Amino acid sequence: MTDNRSEQRPVATFRDATVSYPHRGHVLRNISFSLYPGNRVAVVGPNGAGKTTLFRAMLGLVPIAHGSIELFGAPPPYHRSRVAYVPQREDVDWQFPLTAEDVVMMSRITALPPGRRPSAKDREIVASALARVGMLDLRRTPISQLSGGQQQRVFLARALAQEADLFLLDEPFNEIDAATQELLLTLLDEFSAVDRTVVVATHDLRLARYRFPEVLLLNKELVAFGSAEEVLQPALLEKAYSGRIVFWQSDNNRGTKKP
Repeated sequence: MTDNRSEQRPVATFRDATVSYPHRGHVLRNISFSLYPGNRVAVVGPNGAGKTTLFRAMLGLVPIAHGSIELFGAPPPYHRSRVAYVPQREDVDWQFPLTAEDVVMMSRITALPPGRRPSAKDREIVASALARVGMLDLRRTPISQLSGGQQQRVFLARALAQEADLFLLDEPFNEIDAATQELLLTLLDEFSAVDRTVVVATHDLRLARYRFPEVLLLNKELVAFGSAEEVLQPALLEKAYSGRIVFWQSDNNRGTKKP
């Protein structure tokens, strides 16, 4: 994690931001926090806490009822090309007729002027991204024929090829094998080491504790944001999870749920 934040410009800033959907009321209420270059943050909270909505708000895909959100000093969707988003697997139509290489190339094509075709450099960047996630040999394979872990690797390669400054990953560890999980975590470590900002939504509190320096605890409102050790405390977790969970009871860090 990068230090000397007073000397840095924030990557993202929420100022008392509230997000509402029609017929659902406020999904996020009065959210305020800032992210800086090099932050690697796990977003945790119960189902329905607003984790996906938080990402959608940062992408400019949902309206802000009041307050404000800025990315790189401007409201979303400005600077959209600097933000890479990996959605939840269930939000993706895996039957679309594209190969793994096509999916990754999409991250390059969207940044090109209308009518311009990908260059040799674009193809080189795509190949390099696929190689980094171990998918170069399967680049011609239709995305629908890949396993869940392989599909997630392809979407990670797409984020890599975009060469973004802010990475948003929504539940990327669901339904993947241990090798893919470790690859993903290693790459996220590398991103933050070169001042890329990484934000990951996850239900895995143990993973958040041990592999992310900072945790944002959410349940429609911001319960806490700080170091993993400070945030993942029983009192704060019980507040976020409505008293249904006890966690970090000892040095063994074993989590248990209340009946």
